[in-house]
Formats: sequence, structure tokens, C-alpha cells
Amino acid sequence: MLRTHTCGELRTEHIGQHVTLSGWVNRRRDMGGVIFIDLRDRYGKTQIVVDTGESAESAAIAEQIRPEYVVQVTGTVSARLPGQENPNMDTGDIELKVNDLTILNASKTPPMLIDRDGGEDETLRLKYRYLDLRKERMQRNLRIRHKAIKYIRDYLDNNEFLEVETPILFKSTPEGARDYLVPSRVHPGKFYALPQSPQQLKQLLMVGGYDRYFQIARCFRDEDQRADRQPEFTQLDVEMSFVERDDILDLIEDLVRGMVNATSTVPLAYEQFPRISYTEAVEKYGSDRPDLRYDLPLVDVSDIAGQSAFGVFANNVAAGNPVKALVVPGCGDYSRKQISELEELAKVNGAKGLAWLAIDPENEQIKGFIAKFFTVQQLIALTERLNAGPGDLILFSSDTRLVVRAVLGALRDEMATRLGYKDTNTLAFAWVIDFPLFEEEKEGDHYAPSHHMFTSPMPGDIPLLKTDPHAVKAAQYDLICNGYEVGGGSIRIHNRQLQRQIMELIGFSLAEAETQFGHMLEAFEYGAPPHGGIALGIDRLMALMAGEPNIREVMAFPKNQNATDVMADAPSAVVQRQLDDLHIALAGKALERVKSS
Repeated sequence: MLRTHTCGELRTEHIGQHVTLSGWVNRRRDMGGVIFIDLRDRYGKTQIVVDTGESAESAAIAEQIRPEYVVQVTGTVSARLPGQENPNMDTGDIELKVNDLTILNASKTPPMLIDRDGGEDETLRLKYRYLDLRKERMQRNLRIRHKAIKYIRDYLDNNEFLEVETPILFKSTPEGARDYLVPSRVHPGKFYALPQSPQQLKQLLMVGGYDRYFQIARCFRDEDQRADRQPEFTQLDVEMSFVERDDILDLIEDLVRGMVNATSTVPLAYEQFPRISYTEAVEKYGSDRPDLRYDLPLVDVSDIAGQSAFGVFANNVAAGNPVKALVVPGCGDYSRKQISELEELAKVNGAKGLAWLAIDPENEQIKGFIAKFFTVQQLIALTERLNAGPGDLILFSSDTRLVVRAVLGALRDEMATRLGYKDTNTLAFAWVIDFPLFEEEKEGDHYAPSHHMFTSPMPGDIPLLKTDPHAVKAAQYDLICNGYEVGGGSIRIHNRQLQRQIMELIGFSLAEAETQFGHMLEAFEYGAPPHGGIALGIDRLMALMAGEPNIREVMAFPKNQNATDVMADAPSAVVQRQLDDLHIALAGKALERVKSS
């Protein structure tokens, strides 16, 4: 070994020992006669002392070294002089007096600061990711990830789960997002697909008798990127046989609670995760993944507003649409410019405009262009219903239920950000349950599944599939945290006839179903057990637990928001021979781009 100890290991009990350390030069300080070096590895830092009067050879080498040089030092562990201890370093009570210093590798001047956060542009950080990974921030985040995944594996192993790997090359099936396709050289004109999730395979494992399965699974989706998306990502995949919904929720809640308490830098807001219905979530918070770190509820005021002289409200209520309001404390003094900003946000989310009222903090007068359409009694009834007081701002939305939810949900989120309600030092988990089986709006003549086509209806609602599919509730559940969906699952369909019925409702003919999912439908004829499961987004969970704003900060080698690896310059063109082997011919703009490059 090129070292006897790590740079974060030495303590006062090692004083007097002769040791060897290897690592990167974090800082070098020449004090005239004595050169101090902070030597760093992923375990910590140790101060190295080179006395030019003691070792001329080591001093000459120390004069050459610069930050990020890789060096090996051998010397004696000594106590720091009284008053020179560094309480900010785990090794701050000792230092290593050097007998021998060797340069293992030199380094160019890095394009970014390594020893501290220099606020570099993310593109620079991703281009030189191997340098960015040396920073304490990234090393801390990847330690959290490692410990959390180890906790998951140990927990599930202790609960009789088997970890089973499933194929990366599989069949392309319609599961929501676009597939990444892999052309086959052996079978010209045919393609594998990278899995969006192991959904079908884990259900087939249940048919195979593996009643408790899990996998830390790599998944791939060709979709537009944003802060919480990557083209390739990791999920905890869990499936269980002979269970009901609450069995899965109880197990996963216990797992997540234990994992956060054992490994997270951000604590839980509460130990027991509340369970709220989908209807409550969207009606009270405007989202099926509400942020529960703060309240700011949406309140239905249709009965009051519908009686006002404001035509938009009155006409919408008469047509069966709601009027809902959001009270924002302390924002009654918003300027016209600030109101216009909120109106633009409302329009982005489907509103035609934004109605508002503000209560003056001093004289309690109510202002706003719609105030004149309400009687005094109606305004009093509104403020009492909303529990609104002096200095408050009231934001209204009236349209279809879908638009009202989207508009007020977005405004709720925006105002919580502006008011500082999003406590970054807490994790507010909850379960959302009792989802509708189908989306409210059809896709053409067919129903659209709210989750996926393998989700089971609630048993008591199965007869409604023939008479009122939109009334059918799903045995579906989502785990949410701080405004994000961090997991989702369901009890699955294990009956071939029921699966066919669902496929027909969403627009699959029997022939199409057999072509796409024949292997599953056939498997269900051989004694498929009742089963259900869940998938948790590892990357999003790790970002929340590390207090990071996006998942790229907890991934070693992520793509940027254009799904590009700027470090390796991927995706990239390939040589013509590779295309010929795969029987692929480029056309149109793709061919032009290759020629121009």
C-alpha cells in the first residue's frame, strides 16, 4: 500500500507513530523556513509540516508542489502547538512532520476551485466532473447516497426480499414516455428498448413465485429534461405477492423513515406520514403532490361568489364550474407590477386572467377591481369563509376544475417561495391514495390511465368499468415529499380478463394487446398471485436528503438539461461502418448534421 492511514484518520492517540499518507495537495503555505501543506483525500485533511532546516530534500520538493498535485508523505505524527489547533478539522489536534515527500503525479492548474465552492457555472462543473467530484459537497452527497442504498438493501434483506436483476435490453412497449431504442445487428430492422422501468418483469417474477422482490434498477426515458429528470435514472423497485395496499404502505414508510433518520442531513418533519386522498390533495392544495411544509389551502367560495354581480364568477357557477380562492398572508400591499407577475403565472397555467382582493392593513378597506361587484355582506362572508384579515391578499380562480387546480396550485407554490415558507431543513412526507383509475379527460374516444395500464381498480369499483369508468378508483398510491412525487405504485391486475378489459378501455385491440403484452397475458393464465408494488426515485430522494436543489448534485456523472454529457461529448456521431453493421441509414437533418461535423 502507498499509505498506512487516510488523511482523515489520525488523532491524538497516533502521536509518536511513523505513518505514510497519500493524497491531493489542498493548500500550500510557505511561512519561511516552514512549509505547511493541507493533504486531502475523501476521508478528510491532515496538515503536513515540512521543516526546511530538517530535510533539505523534502523542502526542495515542497517548493515545487502546487494544489492538486498527488503526493506521498512519510513522517511522525505530532501534537500541534498550544493555540494552533484547528477545531474545524477532525485531525485539527495533530500534524504530520515530514521525513520524506514524494510527488506521485503533478497537476495542471485546475479550471475551478477544488478546496471550496467557487460558484462555478454548472456547464464548467459538468465538463470537468472528475474534478468537481473531488469537492467536499459532491463527496458528501455521494456518501449519503451510498449509505442510504446500503440501508435499503440491508432493510429489505432483513425482511426476506430477494434482489433480482432484470434485463436492460427488452421489448418496446407503450408505457408513457418515449423509449430509447437499441438496433439489433443480429436481427436487421428490429430493436430492443431500454427499460423505462422493470414493471412487466417484476410482475412476471411474482408469477414465478418470488413473492418479495427488489432491485436498485437503472431506468431510461427519452423525455424533455428538467431539474428532476435525467435520461437515465435509478429507482428502488419493489414488488410483493399476497398483499393489500396498506401492507406495502406500512413497509415502505418504515423503510423510508429509518433510512432518513439513519443517513439524511435533513430531518423528518414528523415520524408518521399522513395519508390524504387524491381528491383532498387536488381540491385543497391544487396538486396531487402537495408541499405540506406549509398550509395555504384553496377554499371553495362558489356559493358566495356565484351570487355576486361579477359575471365571470356567476356564469361559471351557473355552468357547474367552481370559484376557489387562496389567501396569502401579509401581501395585501402588493404593487400593480407584482400582481401582474402573478397574473402572468396564472395565464401560463390556463387562466384567462386573475381576480384578486386585498385588505388594507390599517383601515381594513377591501380593494381590487372585482370588489365593486360584491355587496358588503358578500365581502364579509368571503373574508369569514377564508379567515382573511388586514394585510392579506386574496387570489381567485374560476374555470373548469382542472384549470382552477392548476392555476391556484401554481400560485400557492409561488407565494410559498416568495414568503419563505419552504423550510429547507425538513422533509414532509405523505401518502396520496384513492386516485381515479382514469384521467378526467379522454384521449380521443378512449380513456387515459392515470397511472399505468397494469394498475388494478379498487375491487368494489370493478362493476363500474362497464357503466361509469370515470367513477372507478384505483388501488394506486404515491409517496410525496416537499412538493415532489418521490414514489408511486399500485396493486396490480393479476387476472387476464380484467387486464384485457382495461386495455380495451384505453384503446388497445385484442390483437394489439397480444402483440405488445402477449407474454404477460399468457403468464396470467398460469396461476398469477395477487400482487402489488412501488418504485421510489432514488435520485430525487437523495437530493432531498442532501438538501440539494436538483438531482444532478447527487449523481456522479449526470447529463445536463439538454440530455448531453458535456464531459464525454455524448451523444456523438459514429463511423459509417457502425451504421452499416446495424443496417441504419441516416436521412434528412440528421445526415446533414453528421456531414457538417
